[in-house]
Amino acid sequence: MIPARFWQPAENGAVQCQLCPHRCRIPDGTRSRCYGRVNRGGTLLAETWGWPVAMSVDPMEKKPLNHFLPGRPVLSLGTLGCNLSCRFCQNWDLSHPDRGAVPPSKVVRPEEIAHTAVRRGIPAVAATYNEPAVWAEYAMDIADACHAGGVRMVAVTSGYFTPESRGEFFGRMDAVNVDLKSFRDDFYRRLCGASLAPVLDTLEFIRRETRCWLEVTTLLIPGENDADAELDALTAWVAEHLGPDTPLHFSAFHPDGEMRNVPPTPVRTLRRARDWARKNRLRHVYVGNVRGEEDATATWCPQCGAKLIERAGFTAQLTGMNPSGHCAACGTRVAGVWE
Repeated sequence: MIPARFWQPAENGAVQCQLCPHRCRIPDGTRSRCYGRVNRGGTLLAETWGWPVAMSVDPMEKKPLNHFLPGRPVLSLGTLGCNLSCRFCQNWDLSHPDRGAVPPSKVVRPEEIAHTAVRRGIPAVAATYNEPAVWAEYAMDIADACHAGGVRMVAVTSGYFTPESRGEFFGRMDAVNVDLKSFRDDFYRRLCGASLAPVLDTLEFIRRETRCWLEVTTLLIPGENDADAELDALTAWVAEHLGPDTPLHFSAFHPDGEMRNVPPTPVRTLRRARDWARKNRLRHVYVGNVRGEEDATATWCPQCGAKLIERAGFTAQLTGMNPSGHCAACGTRVAGVWE
């Protein structure tokens, strides 16, 4: 536990957090709605700093990041808490833990995580599993330690940050996948306890103001965010505001959380979403969480149409692209971070 960043004092010993758009007012002795921040005597503390509860080595494609070090491993970790309350959450136990959970007696310092990656020859560390915004201080400190050791840092996030926090956070990330859960504000308010505009602002900020490699994922939930009008609007916005080379992942929903009565996403819905993305000039569109769609998980040359990277599950093999990211057939440089 260390002093948090991004907050200011309020009246009567309370503090106001400025990390995310909720801007929680937190009375003394209580914690934020995201769980990870607690007011002790008028000082906001980052309680889950040094407290990873999940850590493993994953394929980079599992984040998913398809244009960032494809086929390479990433040391992934998460803590506790989330600043959204998505009714379809698959990691509810991590995102919304028992408020009586006790921090561990031994802290895992950022330098230990970076050293583990270096020792095992892993090129990147990922802040994932739960929302890294709520442990931003720890994630940023890990990023600093990783960069000192020649290791890169990535994040998987909902993008729900304020202008005060997003610059410091994403300025330290080498790659990020942002969940754009819907292109409708009522979806965010009804199913996630949040709002759409801050997520769009974060996406544009990453693209305009940082060197962080950006990919976007949308989980398609039948009857909620899979209508043609929304798919058209979402994909057109990504192409116009983030650029046609931005990889967009459409992921299939499977019943979970408080939405177990909703059926899984049909494959035809994913194909229809991909068609809308292509109509709106997006060059790299992928589908996930389904079997038998290998062509929709492969990377293709936007110039000549050659298959550059073949994927099966979470494995990737460069078959038509050299390690520097150029198409072997026509020489076109494909957007991404390849080496």
